[in-house]
Amino acid sequence: MELGWRPALLALLLGLGGGSRAQELLPQESHNLNWSKFSGFWYVLAVASDAQGMLPRGGQRKLGASVVQVQEVGQLKVLLTLNRSRGCQTHSLILRRDRKKAVFRNTCGYPRRLRGVEGFRVMVPDYSASVVYLRLGRAGRTTRTLLLISRQPTCSFLSMKKFVDACEALGLASRVAVLPKDASCAHTILP
Repeated sequence: MELGWRPALLALLLGLGGGSRAQELLPQESHNLNWSKFSGFWYVLAVASDAQGMLPRGGQRKLGASVVQVQEVGQLKVLLTLNRSRGCQTHSLILRRDRKKAVFRNTCGYPRRLRGVEGFRVMVPDYSASVVYLRLGRAGRTTRTLLLISRQPTCSFLSMKKFVDACEALGLASRVAVLPKDASCAHTILP
C-alpha cells in the first residue's frame, strides 16, 4: 500500500521537470558563443517551421547547407541553401548583431512590413552539431524555423534529441522534416 503514491508522485515530478526543461530550451541569448569557431560549412539535417512552404515535400527532401562567416565585429554573412519545388535555392544574408541582445538580424532600421530575419540564434552552442533558431518577418507576420545543423552529413542521437526537444518547446513538433543523406543540393555551396 505504501508504494501506491510513489509512482504518481514520480510521474508528477517528471512532468513538472519536463515543463521547466521546455522553458530552458526556448531561444536563449548565447553570450559565450565563439563565432569564429562556429563559422564555416554546415549541413542542414532537419527543419521545423511554421512558415508555409519552408518544409520540403517528400520527393524534394535533400540535405540543405549553410555557410556562416564572420565579416567584421558584430556582422555575419550567412548562405543558406535548401531544396524547394524549383530545385536548390540559395539565400545570402548579411546579419548584424543587435546592440542590446545577443541576436543577429537584418531588419534593424527597416519597417516591419518588409521581409527580413528578425532573429538568428544558436540555441545549442556546439561546434559539431547545433540547433539554430530563425525568426523571419514578412508583411507584419513572424514565423519560426528551427534548423538542425552538423559539420557532417549525419548527427548523433543526442543532437537529434536536442532538436526534437527544442521543436516541442516551441510547438513545432508536428512541423518537422528530417532530410535524407542526398547531399547534391548541399554541395552547391561548398566553400
